[in-house]
Amino acid sequence: MSEASAVPVTLAVGARTDTGRKRAGNEDSYLAVAPAFVVADGMGGHDAGDRASVAVVAAFRSKVPEGPRTSIDAVRTALALADTEVSRLAASTARGAGSTVAGVALIEHEGLPCWLVFNVGDSRVYRQLGTDLQQITVDHSLGQELVDGGSLRPDQLRDFAQRNVITRAIGAADSAADSWLLPVTTGERLLICSDGLTGEVSDEAIRATLTMTGRAESAADALVKRALDAGGRDNVTVVVIDVVAGGSPAVGEEPTGERLGAPSTESTIDATTLPVRVVR
Repeated sequence: MSEASAVPVTLAVGARTDTGRKRAGNEDSYLAVAPAFVVADGMGGHDAGDRASVAVVAAFRSKVPEGPRTSIDAVRTALALADTEVSRLAASTARGAGSTVAGVALIEHEGLPCWLVFNVGDSRVYRQLGTDLQQITVDHSLGQELVDGGSLRPDQLRDFAQRNVITRAIGAADSAADSWLLPVTTGERLLICSDGLTGEVSDEAIRATLTMTGRAESAADALVKRALDAGGRDNVTVVVIDVVAGGSPAVGEEPTGERLGAPSTESTIDATTLPVRVVR
């Protein structure tokens, strides 16, 4: 183990989930214990959606033990188990079942602590450094495909009537995860959230809330409150992570992505391959 990797990463974490103002039950689940932080948004209606998101979180609890670090292999295994369990659940229900997932995991890469960021579906991971907010993950959704294809402007996405139609999900025919590597940076703040937040609150409002709130717990509370005040039409779940110490110093540069492998073309998650982009 290198000298750099021996330095512990100190985190402050806040998490909150709420049923919202319109739904009878909460189909979101989350995990907020190092080294893995995950938000899952279940689909399939009452009971099935709830059970799908719980199965995703249970897979991470089972395959990513608590501790200071984990590995890419452990995350691959957790995603594969989640897909297996949700697929089994979907086959047992008349309406089927599925779940989105977004999350980060602390790993070591080239002797330095890094975040492995991953997602399937339209739950998201954001990174804030100073007053700048960047969405790291890319939604697997019909709306995002139209934006990528030039048929829809990014500023039209929040008002797009079919924005909730997702193109990948855990337990679905296409459940391939995308992933990125980011160096852990002291002073950064990460946000993992379900679309119950982003469907109600703009990125600018999210940025302002994260900037104006101090503690991670206060930020999580404030974000959920904003979603509820805006209508709360869906379940809303947020996990806020502050890197207090142990990361690299901030360099003040805008992160850029580099693809290190082609996305999987398999219809289900392949536990042996997880395409990773490096964000520097």
